[in-house]
Amino acid sequence: QVQLVESGGGLVQAGDSLRLSCAASGRTGSSFWMAWFRQAPGKEREFVAFARWSVGSTYYADSVKGRFTISRDYAKNTMYLQMNSLKPEDTAVYYCASRYAILPNIPPRAADFDSWGQGTQVTVSS
Repeated sequence: QVQLVESGGGLVQAGDSLRLSCAASGRTGSSFWMAWFRQAPGKEREFVAFARWSVGSTYYADSVKGRFTISRDYAKNTMYLQMNSLKPEDTAVYYCASRYAILPNIPPRAADFDSWGQGTQVTVSS
């Protein structure tokens, strides 16, 4: 099973940018899917974006479409989430997640993923 480690969170102002990283240790490959979720205090974990590891399939939640972008560095086994034009409502703990099979749901649910990172806090002030 893969291990995931997120980094890159922080405190920024509305309109700023951040890039989150999710480093995967272990097997990836063509059937490997990675995703970002976020959870704000008192709210359920919310889907943000996913990508298939080996090819360009990506999908974004409507709330972040046009502002967030997934990219990959295969040499570093790392997926990134570039977050631009941040808003206070983007404040949450951001988690990366992964699974080794085709996603059963679009948009995916948290229960669809079997490996999770520890999370990184993103706080956007107004």
